[in-house]
Amino acid sequence: MNTAMRLPCQERPDDLWFADAPDEVALAQALCRGCPVRRACLEDALDRGERWGVWGGEIIHDGVIVAVKPRVGRPRKDSTAA
Repeated sequence: MNTAMRLPCQERPDDLWFADAPDEVALAQALCRGCPVRRACLEDALDRGERWGVWGGEIIHDGVIVAVKPRVGRPRKDSTAA
């Protein structure tokens, strides 16, 4: 790899790759799309057992790739629960 090349994850704050806001997660994924090490990044993250974040353009939540990051906070109360 060219040592002068800066990858998207090196040019943005670390917390972008672990964001909760859907628009920030989408930005992280978009930035990954053109990255030359995207596939290796994802494979390495899975091999390491990463639990959270955007890796190689994919969302990892609780150690698995998911299509959409779950919302943070408490789940809604069931209307039948007392």
